Amino acid sequence: MATEPAPGQSENEDFAGAVARAAVLLDGAGLPGSEDGGCVHGVAWYARRLGTRLLGALAQEDDASLTGTLSSAIGDVAGSHRATCDLGHPATPSATVVILRERGSDLDYLVLADSTLVFDGPQLEPTVVTDRRLAAIGQRYRAQMDALVGGSTEHAKARADYVAALRAHRNREGGFFVAAADPDAAWHAMTGSVPSSGVRTALLLSDGASRLNDRFKLRTWNETLELARSQGPNALIAAVRGAECADPQGRRWPRGKIFDDATVVLCDLV
Repeated sequence: MATEPAPGQSENEDFAGAVARAAVLLDGAGLPGSEDGGCVHGVAWYARRLGTRLLGALAQEDDASLTGTLSSAIGDVAGSHRATCDLGHPATPSATVVILRERGSDLDYLVLADSTLVFDGPQLEPTVVTDRRLAAIGQRYRAQMDALVGGSTEHAKARADYVAALRAHRNREGGFFVAAADPDAAWHAMTGSVPSSGVRTALLLSDGASRLNDRFKLRTWNETLELARSQGPNALIAAVRGAECADPQGRRWPRGKIFDDATVVLCDLV
């Protein structure tokens, strides 16, 4: 595993961890204006709290459904800070979730929101599992933000407006779903199982790490898997940072964040 906050940021809002037969990755998300209400603990706290709760459950519940496990974890974390925080505030912290679990001869997976799971095998082309609902909704609102120079005051204002526009669609039918305060969001995750015998490598990626492929389009998924296998997760993050630094104003690749937290979990299943 490797994780790195965005350059210039002291706090990493991603989380990754593993137990004997499972791995999880979360990408915490906050909204501009969160200092005005919502959770007093912050996004990084939420990602860590939810991630450790998931790992504890996955270490014990071999046959529980991943959606049920996530739903219970969201409920537990919500209960732990309901007395101190306004969980109905639009700035309440949220997180994407990726879970991979070995169960008998199968690999179970769950993906909620825009983090990514990629796996391949000797006879299996890379399979990419990511939840595109957030990107589809966001496409309606991002034109103004993408037209401005990244890092400028105007871009920051446009990004705040963009994120605010997404609030109306979060955890609602016809919108997109993330882990936040509502346990029911877990039941909207993408889930599935594949035979573990056919999988060689699995990668869990926050969107700050997957942007090398899905936003920058600088590598194929085969190339990304090979880089992670041969040089390790840190090399993949270094490649992302190199691309970000080459486009410091977001002119080639318009994006909300010029730099983002980046996290990679590499699972070798051979």
